[in-house]
Amino acid sequence: MRLTFKLLWQMILYRPWTYLLNLLIWTLIYQTPLLPGPITKAFFDRLTNGAPVGLGIWEVVAALVAVGLARSVLALSGFWVDIGHRFSMGTLLRKNMLERVLEMPGAKRLHDSAGEAISHFRDDAQQAVDAISWTLDLIGNAIFAVNAVIILMRIDARIALLVFFPLAGVIAISQAIAKRIEQYRRASREATTRVTGAIGEMFEAVQAVQVARAERSVIDHFRALNDERRKLMLKDRLFSLATGFVFSNVVSLGTGLIMLLAAGSMSSGAFSVGDLALFLYYLTFVTDFTMMFGSIMNTYRQAHVSMERMIAFMQGAEPERLVAHDPVYLSGRLPDLPVVTRSADDRLDRLTVSGLTYRHPGSDRGIADISFTVERGSFTVITGRIGSGKTTLIRTLAGLLPKESGEIRWNDHLVNDPATFFVPPRAAYTSQVPTLFTDTVKGNILMGLHEDRVDLETAAAAAVLDRDMAHLEKGLDTLVGARGVKLSGGQIQRTAAARMFVREPELYLFDDLSSALDVETEKTLWERVFQREGATCLVVSHRRPALRRADQIILLQDGRVIDCGRLDELLERSAEMRSLWQGDEES
Repeated sequence: MRLTFKLLWQMILYRPWTYLLNLLIWTLIYQTPLLPGPITKAFFDRLTNGAPVGLGIWEVVAALVAVGLARSVLALSGFWVDIGHRFSMGTLLRKNMLERVLEMPGAKRLHDSAGEAISHFRDDAQQAVDAISWTLDLIGNAIFAVNAVIILMRIDARIALLVFFPLAGVIAISQAIAKRIEQYRRASREATTRVTGAIGEMFEAVQAVQVARAERSVIDHFRALNDERRKLMLKDRLFSLATGFVFSNVVSLGTGLIMLLAAGSMSSGAFSVGDLALFLYYLTFVTDFTMMFGSIMNTYRQAHVSMERMIAFMQGAEPERLVAHDPVYLSGRLPDLPVVTRSADDRLDRLTVSGLTYRHPGSDRGIADISFTVERGSFTVITGRIGSGKTTLIRTLAGLLPKESGEIRWNDHLVNDPATFFVPPRAAYTSQVPTLFTDTVKGNILMGLHEDRVDLETAAAAAVLDRDMAHLEKGLDTLVGARGVKLSGGQIQRTAAARMFVREPELYLFDDLSSALDVETEKTLWERVFQREGATCLVVSHRRPALRRADQIILLQDGRVIDCGRLDELLERSAEMRSLWQGDEES
């Protein structure tokens, strides 16, 4: 819990003036009920003593209405400030989690399933924000309770001190059930994760389910997961309601005891009607604080679970990274992306790979002791049979998989962190199945770059997209749909290629980019790539147009380099290369 409170405190310090303004408003809201108390006491005392009341019933009503209106105005202001504050804290958590995901190697992007990630970004972040927001109510109500008790002690200290009796009971109960609260909340969160993960899997595997005619079993499985989630969430919710009910009864018993003592004091003449009215008026708000305290204790226990889950999602990063103070933009124009300028150190003359090794966890598959050199302006093709390690090699080189051993040198510079090094303007990478977003073709190419700062038309032409523009509804402004569903496979690949070209990197990393292209389009694509001045390409491919144009071919087998050279050399000396070329084994 100590770490949880530390992180929550760092969130409060993110925008301290907003928090303090929020706290001031809500503290004033909770103090406004103090004002009618003395008025009510004086009114009833004078009324029962037969003395002139001073204030008429309507004056008392007017005072109460004025206090109510003032409280309403403060509440509206408080909600306005609180919403902005909550959004800023929630956005900060989500931004930091997403930033961590994006900086991790490709094999470790998600700690668990997509459903787990959704649960972290939605539910866990919201729970942490709720915990901070509750501090406003706790502090404001606590200040009211202290002030009210001070006023009541002037009337009868013995009875006033009994106000804290129910609070002690609530604290004791809350501590006793703390572990159970965490247990139920963790179980309900994990069940929600399994349901959201199953939804994502079903949408991604629609065709496979239809082909296997497994609709019924998939639905039954989903129902079972949802039923388990319902039971666990119901248990979590019922336990929260039950504890609230217990808190309420403890408070009611304490209140009853206080009223019995007050009645005894009244019978002895030590307690006036006005005193009783004041006690009853303040007691309502003080008991609200006591019940609120119990609920807040539960909330912090649940926030502790959420914080632990989000810290685990950060995959080894320092817990403070979760609440690191960085700008978030909730309104107005988003800032421009920084312009990446090419320096002399970014120029590629030679890429040297020595002893590069990576094994997929839990298996012997991967690459081992890979070494080769790529010269500036050259076209290098990595080829081999299915499962030979081609994609693993290029992903390890790009830092998307964490290398276990080996060296990568950019000219004579040792690359310690490939994931952050092989980015524009030094390198750009396109995977076997490129990812497009629900945006226009232009938006998917630029990905945040300003159109007036890049040569979009040249990049689109280099990717052979110029032929498609006339057939697309709005040219480059055509919406591609979710994951590019409105485009063909070849158009998706060429849009991803244009995304690389527009950034004009020194090194192009293509992973079987032309697999969905016809022979003529592929030929044109490579011709236009070669026309780009100084373009250096490292390409995974088994296609003949790429192999013919290669300055060198790196031939893999079982994760190792078994030969390297030009096509004619390999065809002459390598039976494996001849087999691939003749099409005996697709790769």
